[in-house]
Formats: sequence, structure tokens, C-alpha cells
Amino acid sequence: MNLHELVSELIIDTKGSVSGGLFSLPTADSSIGVFTPELCLCATIVLLLFIRLFNGGRKVDLFWVMLIGTGVALVASSPWKFLGSHPPLGGLDAVSRMEIFTGMLVYDPFTVYMRSVLIGFAFLFAIFTKLSGIPDKEDGADIYTLVLGSTLGMCLMASANHLLMVFMAVEMASVPSYALAGMLKGRRTASEAALKYSVYGAGAAGVMLYGISLVAGLMNTAHLPTMAVQLAERLPEMPGPEVMVLALGGMMIMVGLAFKLSAVPFHFWAPDVFEGACAEVNAFLSIASKAAALALLVRVAIGFGAIPPTGIEPGSRSVAQHHAATTETASLNNHAGGMFALADEAHAPTPAAHEGGAHDEAAHGDEDHAAATAIDGLAASRTFMAKLIAFLAVLTCTFGNLAAYGQTNIKRLLAYSTIAHAGYMMMSVAAFLVMAGDAPLQAQNAIAALAIYIATYVFMNLGAFAIIAFLRNAMHSEEIADYAGLLRRCPITVICFSLILFSLVGLPPLAGFIGKFAIFAALVDGYQVSVSAGHPAAFLIVLLVVGGMNTAISLFYYLRVVKVMTMEEEPADRPPFVYSEVSLQGAFVWLVTAPTVLLIINWNVLSEWAHAATLYLLAAA
Repeated sequence: MNLHELVSELIIDTKGSVSGGLFSLPTADSSIGVFTPELCLCATIVLLLFIRLFNGGRKVDLFWVMLIGTGVALVASSPWKFLGSHPPLGGLDAVSRMEIFTGMLVYDPFTVYMRSVLIGFAFLFAIFTKLSGIPDKEDGADIYTLVLGSTLGMCLMASANHLLMVFMAVEMASVPSYALAGMLKGRRTASEAALKYSVYGAGAAGVMLYGISLVAGLMNTAHLPTMAVQLAERLPEMPGPEVMVLALGGMMIMVGLAFKLSAVPFHFWAPDVFEGACAEVNAFLSIASKAAALALLVRVAIGFGAIPPTGIEPGSRSVAQHHAATTETASLNNHAGGMFALADEAHAPTPAAHEGGAHDEAAHGDEDHAAATAIDGLAASRTFMAKLIAFLAVLTCTFGNLAAYGQTNIKRLLAYSTIAHAGYMMMSVAAFLVMAGDAPLQAQNAIAALAIYIATYVFMNLGAFAIIAFLRNAMHSEEIADYAGLLRRCPITVICFSLILFSLVGLPPLAGFIGKFAIFAALVDGYQVSVSAGHPAAFLIVLLVVGGMNTAISLFYYLRVVKVMTMEEEPADRPPFVYSEVSLQGAFVWLVTAPTVLLIINWNVLSEWAHAATLYLLAAA
């Protein structure tokens, strides 16, 4: 392939067509076309920096820039369009699986779901910060830029398809978070939190990068799907020393992921950072950071233990449509392309490649079947990863729940709660790996359970930290003891907080029950599939028992907070304060509490979206 053809292929990958040259609008099935939500975040960041540069943000309320930017990005993501009851099956807008930007990222329904969760949370986060008063006008540009920059990195984490992109996305998400942890200027605990977070993060990043270099050097590739194919071929006969290097590299990569998940024993930063940082930053770290890290864990698990379907090439649909149109009008010979244009027939797909009309992926049926057969060679890798993740999940949820008992600060308590919930959510990835080889559809359902949990977790933790922030502004305290007797001062807020805490436990009929039930059901399915396949995964039953026991244990420390708010007398030395429940703050608390309470009535929409999001994660058997 000569330079002329390479440039044309790059243009097609980037903008979907060579027609019109470099400066024509990209097609809907191009790399840029499906990357529009992330580009909206980039544009919002640039706009915030320009405003900060020219007037310091004093004349323009940057909240509206943040809100509009995230709103436009959410509309561009359009999960209701691509994951709803009737997603588009054909045409340029159809979502299957497409590697974009020369394979560095992947666009599929899981990408659509996770980035919608992240951008939707950023939209709600903007409203939350406006109501809580942090940041003020002077710091608004800086704080919102950091939040959007970190969110952009998290979106890349959810769509990473290359080990170098894994590292870059993690760093893009992490570095702004270090600064956010110390956003309260002049506060010693905030500065200490930021310093600890950055030092620990730098260490974890270094270990992760070294693991990536080991794996990439051993496999001669950093492209995750290519690595999976090579592992399937080489792993059954791989020499012992190479297996040790591969296992060591995989565990080093897991260090970086575990740090982002605050999984034990890489959780040590979370309690101190949560106590030192403000509640607004805590909400961002406990929700967005965890959701992105879990999505990345799924991508890495597939890269090491499964083979994704082939998918389509960027621009293939638009080129096929253009080829068909020009054939009908007999104008191929008169077609005048733009800069670097080639004859369309050089890029036109063969008729067999597009048989079936709307379903482009059907053209790769034979290849997907071969990939599903080759997945058997990855059985040892899947077993190793599943047991490693299961072990970390047991340690994480157990330690998080036990350590929460002795906490007197509400933010430290929720920090350990966040650690425990990371352990619960990791369990579904272990079940996914167990089922990936023998039952791909049920394995995808395990990730759908994780997607359901993440969606419910957004509202539970956002509501909890919103209430903490609003009470902090009124009471100037974040100690649990100072919450005594709040039922008499702000009964509706106490009721909402209690419902959120009970939902975090997983009690029915609250939304937290839906998430935990889906995770535990995935563990049962995984064990049944493993028994049917003749290699029982008993550790999944251990996970189920540990998860159930930890759910019961967590009830006590959540219940202690409710008891303090509802049954204890107001402390005599507490200064008087005013907290209005009939306000925008109160309305926001009701808004984020409503899904926690009402989702059980009709959660079919969420279930449909979650299951649609997991299509095309694995090659069909």
C-alpha cells in the first residue's frame, strides 16, 4: 500500500469518506462522527478557558457554560436513541461495534451507555455545585475545566481498545482529580488530601505502565483484540517463564485499575482524601471515577480473556451507500473527489460484505464463529483473572464494611461505603469471565447487571453527598454526632437521607436492591454455567455468600446514622442553624432521591438499556 492509499484510508477512518477532501463534514459512521460527545466536552473546556482568560469569569456565570456544554454532549450521546426499545438497526446511525481512530478506541453500545452515565452525572454535578456554592465565580472556570477534563478521560477509559490508551485515559482522568481534591484553598486537610492522592496515584501509574510494557513486549502488540487472538493461539503452549511474565504484567496492570476502584489493598488513599476534600469532589470521585474504572476493567478483562466480534470498519456504511448511489446514476467515471480522493471502487465493499441490508455485522458471521471457537484457548487466562478479581472483591467489600463501623465523620464513613460497593460491583466481572467461554450471552448479562448497579449507584451516592454538602453549609459540621435530632429540624431531608442509606444497603423495594439482586443473580448464573460445562467455579458461591453477609453487616453502620438523626436528642452545644427544605436545594434532594424510591415500580427501561449496552461485547457462539 503506497502513501496515497494510506492517507485515503486514514481519511476514511477519521471522517468516513474521501469525498470532499479533508475539510468536508464527517459521516455518522466515522471516527469523528461517533466521537461527537467527547468533542463537545473539549469545546466546553476551551470555552471555559477563553472566558477565564479574558475576564476571569467574573461577568459570565460559568455554571451555565458547564450546564449547556454537558447538556449538548448528553444529547449528542443520545442513549434513548441507541439503547431504547427500538434502536436503529440500519443506516449510518446504527450501533454495532466499530474500532475508531485506527483501533485506539472502540465504539459500541457499551461505550454509548457508559459515556451517557458519565456525561449525565456531570450535568447533575453542575447543578449540585451551583446549589451548594462550591465553586464560586472566581474559581468556577478552574474547577469546571478540571471536572470536564477528568470526565473526558473517563469517557476514554470506557472506550479504550489499546493498552497505551488505557494508560493515557487513566492519567487524563486522574491528574485533574488530584487538583480537585485540594480545591479548598487555605485548608490544610484539603492540601494533605491532594498530596496523598497524587503521590499514591503516581506510584500506581508507574506500576501499571511497567505492567503494560511487559505485556506488550511479550505479545508484540498493545491492541487488545489482537492481543486476545494471539493469547488464544499461544497461551496453551506458552513456556513457563513467559507465563510468569504475562501473569506479572497482568497483576501490575490490575494495580492501576484497583487504585482507581479503591479496591483493597490499594484503597489507602480514599478515606483521607474523602475527609480532606469537600463533599462535592467526593461525589465526583465516588461515582464517576468508579463507573469509569469498572468500564475499563471490563475492557481489559475482554482483552485478556475473550475475543470481541469483528464489527464494522469506519466509513464502510457511508462508502457502501455512496457506491450504490453512484452505480444507480452511472456517474462513477465522472465523479470528482476532493483532496486525496481515490476511485470509489477501490474502497467499495464486496457485495457479500453487505448482504442483509441493515445488519452489517452479519457479514462477519464466519469470522465471529471462528473467534468464538478460539476463545477456548483463553480459558487459563480467564480463570486466573476471575479468581484474582474475586479475591480482591472479597477483601474490598469485607474490609470496607468493617472499617466503616468506627467512623465518626460522615465523609469517611461514605468513603468506606464506596470501597465496599466497588467490591460488590467487581463480583459481576468475575462471573462474566467464568461464563465468557461457555455462554457468551449469559456472560454479557453479567455486565448488564453491572450496568444496572452503576446507574442506581449514581443517584444513591449523589443524593447522599448532596445532603451532606447542604447540611455542611447550614451546620458547618460533617460529624455524625452533630446530626443528632435533625428529624425535628429538617424532617423531609432526614427521610430522603434515610431512604438513600437503606438503598445503599440493598433493601427492597429501593433501587439499591435492584442492583445487588442483579449482581447476585449473575453469580448464580455463572456457577450454574460452570457446573454445566464440567468445571464448577465454587468461588462464585463464596462470592455470593460473602456478598450476602456483607450486605447484612452494612445495615448496622447505615442504621447508626439513621438512629442518630431520628432518635437521639439534639446536642446542647450545637449552634443554632437555619436549613430550608422548601428551596432549590430541597428540590434537588427530592429529584435525586425519587429514582432511588420509584425505580422499582418500572425499571424495565433501565434493564433494556443495560442489556442493549452489552451487545457486541463478545463474539456469538
